[in-house]
Amino acid sequence: MAQLPPGIRFITSFSRDQWYRAFIFSLTFFLYASFHLSRKPISIVKGELHKHCAASHEVEPDSYKEYAAQIQPVKKPSNVSQCGWEPFDKNNYKQLLGALDYSFLCAYAVGMYLSGIIGERLPIRYYLTVGMLASGLFTAMFGLGYFYNIHNLWFYIMAQIANGLVQTTGWPSVVTCIGNWFGKGRRGLIMGIWNSHTSVGNILGSLIAAYWVSTCWGLSFVMPGVIIAVMGIVCFLFLIEHPKDISCSCTPSSSSKTFLNGASRFRVQMTTLNAKETSKPQDPEMQHLLDSENCSVSLNSSTVVTGEGRHGTSAISFLGALRIPGVIEFSLCLLFAKLVSYTFLFWLPLYITNVEHLDAKRAGDLSTLFDVGGIFGGVLAGLISDRLEKRASTCGMMLLLAAPTLYLFSAVSKMGLEATVVMLLISGALVNGPYALITTAVSADLGTHKSLKGNARALSTVTAIIDGTGSVGAALGPLLAGLISPSGWNNVFYMLMVADGCALLFLLRLIQKELRCNADHTLFKEH
Repeated sequence: MAQLPPGIRFITSFSRDQWYRAFIFSLTFFLYASFHLSRKPISIVKGELHKHCAASHEVEPDSYKEYAAQIQPVKKPSNVSQCGWEPFDKNNYKQLLGALDYSFLCAYAVGMYLSGIIGERLPIRYYLTVGMLASGLFTAMFGLGYFYNIHNLWFYIMAQIANGLVQTTGWPSVVTCIGNWFGKGRRGLIMGIWNSHTSVGNILGSLIAAYWVSTCWGLSFVMPGVIIAVMGIVCFLFLIEHPKDISCSCTPSSSSKTFLNGASRFRVQMTTLNAKETSKPQDPEMQHLLDSENCSVSLNSSTVVTGEGRHGTSAISFLGALRIPGVIEFSLCLLFAKLVSYTFLFWLPLYITNVEHLDAKRAGDLSTLFDVGGIFGGVLAGLISDRLEKRASTCGMMLLLAAPTLYLFSAVSKMGLEATVVMLLISGALVNGPYALITTAVSADLGTHKSLKGNARALSTVTAIIDGTGSVGAALGPLLAGLISPSGWNNVFYMLMVADGCALLFLLRLIQKELRCNADHTLFKEH
């Protein structure tokens, strides 16, 4: 018999369950990356909506000729005024642009609290598909204002509000799905890598929007809208909500005495386990699947365990989710952490345009380095928290380092392009690290907390509460930046440093608890 080719040996070295996990990991990664891809264009297009006024108002007269020489000549569309795109061509353009951010993020924050509750009661695949198709429609709607020569501020605000509401379908759905498929054993690292979809989506969204921003900014919205709509169709065709849907992992073994497997519930009664199965080490990914479905089976003989499937248990209430230990603290921490992250998301390209005197396209390209740093920060936070088994302490350490780093960024970025590149990478890692850890691994941990006694239907609600509270900060950050930036960009950075300090403050009790538990564990081992 001929030896199998190396590629085939590699494929067969993984089990069926592992291939399904890898598929769901990749699919949900690209699904949510498309959400962030569709959010990014507004930050890139800001420099074009007020490009000419920014040049004339914010550059000193004696340096204007030098600045103008650096800007690449761009042919203006016939429907663009001398100061950009009406109504953003006025002196209060920062407030108007801030209103666009605020309308999107307020709608997102309000919708998120409802989305998790609704998502617990509907099939994830259908819920996510409808949300992605609607998001594609409203993202493209903003860009249609360019082609139809629309200059009414309320048209753009309503497009942002509608898009903010439908985008809330994404996060609770994908976190619930990934939480169903992956257990606690390596959750921090796995979700740290998985959460890089945020930065990948931001980078792709920046590059796509920047490609058309100087020539036809309407396409900077239409193309991302088409992409997320196409991904919605992919979601409908391929997303598998839970391993049980394809009889993976948690399917009762043949040694079960009785079982009922229907559309609403299943019951398993076991009295003994096969000796071979008992001696086999349990897969850490499998462990969560058993726990979350209340399928956990004692290894002691003559033990009877009765469990109900995910459709047999009732969805947790909003107040019930708030009573889970740690939900309130991490939610308030995320409020301030996300305030900082989203201020960078929506205002960084314009800040680079003003400070480095670059055009909108080059500023958009450069801003992607912040998201590159965010990828490494999310992975590093997950890796450290897995190793130390301390989620709060890991977030606290990164928040403590982030505040002085933001001060250095505000000072160093004025010294030249090279210094800006370095600080963008470092700041991205420290700002997005805690944000990524809380919205993924921490949310999944709390959504499967032992106090829930196996109720697997709490994950979406817990995720929505944490991310919804964070979205309040995400709405406040860009709004405050729009209000404060006219007095100077330094004041914006001071606001961000205070926010980082507040985020750390809300974690102090949990950090103290983790350190106390570690000390007690060390003392126990010594005795």
